[in-house]
Amino acid sequence: MNGLENEEKRINFTGLSVKESGLNLMHNSKENEDKVRISEVEDPVEKQKITRLILEALPEWFGLPDSREDYITESSNRPFFAAYDADKPIGFVYLDETGKDTVELYVMGILKEYHRQGIGRKLVEKAKELAKRKGYSFMQVKTVQMGKYKEYDDTNCFYLSLGFKEFEIFPTLWDEWNPCQVYVMGL
Repeated sequence: MNGLENEEKRINFTGLSVKESGLNLMHNSKENEDKVRISEVEDPVEKQKITRLILEALPEWFGLPDSREDYITESSNRPFFAAYDADKPIGFVYLDETGKDTVELYVMGILKEYHRQGIGRKLVEKAKELAKRKGYSFMQVKTVQMGKYKEYDDTNCFYLSLGFKEFEIFPTLWDEWNPCQVYVMGL
């Protein structure tokens, strides 16, 4: 079995391959992609403002107020990249060290109207560049297991399209309704 067949089989938790599902994992708007800039943000207050703006606009993924506030607070002291359309923040990612060799894409959010335009991919590429410069060997990300919610199925497909591989599922790390899927990639 070649790698592509293996990836399609791996993604096929919902009964459809990525191709059959109609998910477009490629960039839909070259125009938006070209005008978006990615910048590392150093100011702790600015990190929190951007995190709040984006997460509050994404209740499907960040609807629990206590968890959302924790993400906002924790953003201030983490390596952080933001995506901007002109001067408007439209997305972000921040990292967390989980071990001496591993860094996690801890939180990432992109405004819905900018989904599937290559912005998440650009944010992850910047995060990977930083992680490599800092000497990390692996990157991980956690999300809800494929097959539980459509929004998270799209998220799973996104991470798989970037080259992340399934590592482990923790059925009750968050709670029984949200089994935690861990993906990893070598840097």
